[in-house]
Amino acid sequence: MTSRKFFCTFPQELISEPLISHTLGVKFGVVPNIRAATISESQAHVVVEIEGEAARIEDSVVYLKERGVAVKELAEGEDPPRV
Repeated sequence: MTSRKFFCTFPQELISEPLISHTLGVKFGVVPNIRAATISESQAHVVVEIEGEAARIEDSVVYLKERGVAVKELAEGEDPPRV
């Protein structure tokens, strides 16, 4: 099992959907851990660490991007962008 960290920006229309907290675990069998979040009326910025099999993590990221989430992988020790 591996773990990777991502900075995600959710558009307004996706803010209320449980894409990270529920869907990733159920649909892809990964364990998401929200490390930080800033949510406003118009968008949400979330730092999430995803643990699981490498292929399943990649599938999770592809799914988020297909849904309209901007996803940037963070390198070890890299700080997320300022918002």
